[in-house]
Amino acid sequence: MKKLLPLFAFVAFSPAYAATPEETAREVLAKSPIIDGHNDTPHQIAEVFDRDFSKFNLSALPADVLAKTHTDIRTARAGFLGGQFWSVYVDAALPKHEAVTRTIAQIDVVRQMIARYPDSFAYASTAAEVERAMKAGKIASMIGMEGGHSIGGSLEILRQSYALGARYMTITHSLTTDWADSATDAPKHDGLSPFGFDVLAEMNQLGMIADISHVSEATMHDVLDKTTAPVLFTHSNARAITPHPRNVPDSVLKRLPQNGGVVMVTFVPGFTSPERRQWEFARSAVAGRAKTEFSGNPVGERAAVDAWIAANPQPKATLAQVADHIDHIRKVAGIDHIGIGGDFGGVDELPVGLENVSTYPALFAELVRRGYSKSDLAKIAQGNALRVMRGVEKAAGK
Repeated sequence: MKKLLPLFAFVAFSPAYAATPEETAREVLAKSPIIDGHNDTPHQIAEVFDRDFSKFNLSALPADVLAKTHTDIRTARAGFLGGQFWSVYVDAALPKHEAVTRTIAQIDVVRQMIARYPDSFAYASTAAEVERAMKAGKIASMIGMEGGHSIGGSLEILRQSYALGARYMTITHSLTTDWADSATDAPKHDGLSPFGFDVLAEMNQLGMIADISHVSEATMHDVLDKTTAPVLFTHSNARAITPHPRNVPDSVLKRLPQNGGVVMVTFVPGFTSPERRQWEFARSAVAGRAKTEFSGNPVGERAAVDAWIAANPQPKATLAQVADHIDHIRKVAGIDHIGIGGDFGGVDELPVGLENVSTYPALFAELVRRGYSKSDLAKIAQGNALRVMRGVEKAAGK
């Protein structure tokens, strides 16, 4: 007589009961919720609601508003968001004094948001505080200043920004500053100026993360040459996949293992899709020709560009293309140097499949299909970001 196996054995070993990629992703994210490096919801609160919290309920935003923020508490919970660096962005072209004033106002938006939704958010300034907040079931909320113009060329304001809660500063935004070259503006310093190195040293001493998204390749190398702490790219992709100056070249990716830094892969379509990037090049060329051909005739100029766009529809970025960037960074820098920085709230359009913060699990399911282990997923979700935070704190003696 054959010995019968207990029922649980069939359940455990039958292929019919193997976890799907979606189930594996959710299992990992339930234990290791995502720490995202960059979200512009505070900017949208300022733009759409003039910083007036009586005009909206962040628990569940109307569809038209959610289309701008891509974020509310309901979608954040659905997406397993465990920690967020909220961007306090102000226009890089503002005069110095106005940039400083508006940055402080944006820090206040984040502080109000945390205070008004205490069941959902908890302010965190250290890795340990992030972990405590997540353990309590809250979204750990950190503050990141997007652009060195926010300090008005002053180390004193840098120090006070840290005191107000800022835990990273993006060295530049879209424009070159008096002390650092941007990726999307004409260079002036071949990277960092002498004062730029002073800023970096002060950030290291304070325990403020140097974010080198948005900066030129020369600035990236200058920061990596002199920093005493790990760095973040809070919202950038791989330049070898999509040749955009906002993305990270392999020459820099190869240096990350020594530094300990992390590229937090972003969902910005023009940084994600090579086809989208080529379309943007072609559209710019058409616009340039139209400007010359229809000089003094703005209606004709616009019509020529519109006709080209109608004949050449804009390509969509996809979730799979975001995963392609993750694959490349893993190949060049390693699994310990990848994170997530969606840039939700900071773009008008997102890749198909990543329309708001509820969709993070879909990206992680794609990584499961590509052979990433549960340990790999946990590192990408939060482990690598937490290691950078601890490394920055250690370098500052904190």
